[in-house]
Order: sequence, then structure tokens, then C-alpha cells
Amino acid sequence: MVSNASRALRILTWHVHGNYLHYLSHCPHEFFVPVDEARSSRFAGTPPGFPWRSNVHEIPTERVPRLEFDCILFQNEQNYTTDQYDMLSEAQRRLPKIYLEHDPPRANPTDQRHIVEDPDVLIVHVTDFNRLMWDCGPAPVRVIEHGVAPLEEVRWSGEMRRGIVVVNNLSLRGRRLGADVFEQVRWQVPLDVAGVASESFGGLGDVPSTCLASLMSARHADRRPRHHRTGDRRRKRRLRMD
Repeated sequence: MVSNASRALRILTWHVHGNYLHYLSHCPHEFFVPVDEARSSRFAGTPPGFPWRSNVHEIPTERVPRLEFDCILFQNEQNYTTDQYDMLSEAQRRLPKIYLEHDPPRANPTDQRHIVEDPDVLIVHVTDFNRLMWDCGPAPVRVIEHGVAPLEEVRWSGEMRRGIVVVNNLSLRGRRLGADVFEQVRWQVPLDVAGVASESFGGLGDVPSTCLASLMSARHADRRPRHHRTGDRRRKRRLRMD
């Protein structure tokens, strides 16, 4: 018999960021993702374009209250404030709960209170910066940074003297995701952008995740600030004079 300490957990979560969910599924647990007939934004299930693993399961929203889980993993405000009451049974709402916070606060950079104010719900931030900026009140907090699985079949070649930025909906998300920084840097460094709706920035569009690593591995960017180059010339002149 497999002990409770070592068996795979049954985790209910939602599809919010496809790449994040894909890499999260590399954990040795079973993930159940609600899907509705329309595959609406909150119940998109496991959309195409990702090499989904066998431990990620789509489940119709109406079946959720009848299933057994070990943990509920919320990934956005609607999951926590609406979906858990509309979808989960009372017994499921008493299960251990984690709120995975993907973003920094938007309304106020230092004083915004997190919607989770429950000491029994763990808030997980994806960066130390986000943990610092959010006021999480009585809720316990942990930081688990983003990670990706190594791709053994892809090796960096760097034959293209161009950099690349990968971000979805950069034009809609604006300065929060560094659209202004991107615009400034690409005047100094040849720079591509890939991701959903990146065409509005003259980008490469929504590149499938299975092709993204190969696309990135061919690129490198070499930028030395002007004052470094000036310093190099001055050192060379001094060497010639000596």
C-alpha cells in the first residue's frame, strides 16, 4: 500500500497560464482542470499547443462537486471569490487550499491588501518582488519561482545576432509587462518578440511552445554600452602612447 506521505495528490486547479500549468504538471501529482462546453476563459481545460502530460485531466465543470481531491489550487481572483462557491461542495471547500499569485499588485505598488485574508490559505508568490509588494495580512506566504524543465534535444547555437522577448499580449498589458522597456531596448539591440498578439509590435506571433526553445536557441544579443566602448578606445590610446 502506498503511504499518504508518498502517494500522488489529486489537485484541482484552473487553466490560467498554459506554460505554467504545463511545467507545474512535471510535479508527481494528478492535476484536474475544469472545462465547460464553450471552453471559456476560466474553464479552458487543456488547450492545444502544449505537450500535456498524462497526469493532467480535463473534467467537465458539472462533475467537479462529485470528485475527490486532496487540495484546491486557485490561480486568480475569480477562482477564489466565485468559482469555489459556485462549483465546489462544502466538503471540498474544507480541503487544504493554496492561492498561486502570478502578478504584483496593480492598484497600489506597496499597500494593496491581498484578497486572501485567511490564515488557513497559503499564498504562493512566483517572485520575491511580488512577495515584498503584496500586503498578505494574516495569510501564510511562500515563494516558489518559475521553473522550466530542461530540453535535452535543444542546444544553444547563437548564430543569429538578435535577442528575443517572449510575452503574451504585450500591447494590452503595457508597462506592467515592460512594453516601454522593450520599445527602448530594441532601438539599441536587434530584438524580436514572440507571443500572443505580438504582431502588433512587429513580432513573430504565437509560437507553439514545442517550437519556442529552438527559436530562442538560435539567437544571441551583444550590446556594450557606449561608455564601455569609449573606455576601451581610451585604454588602447594609452597603450599606444606607452
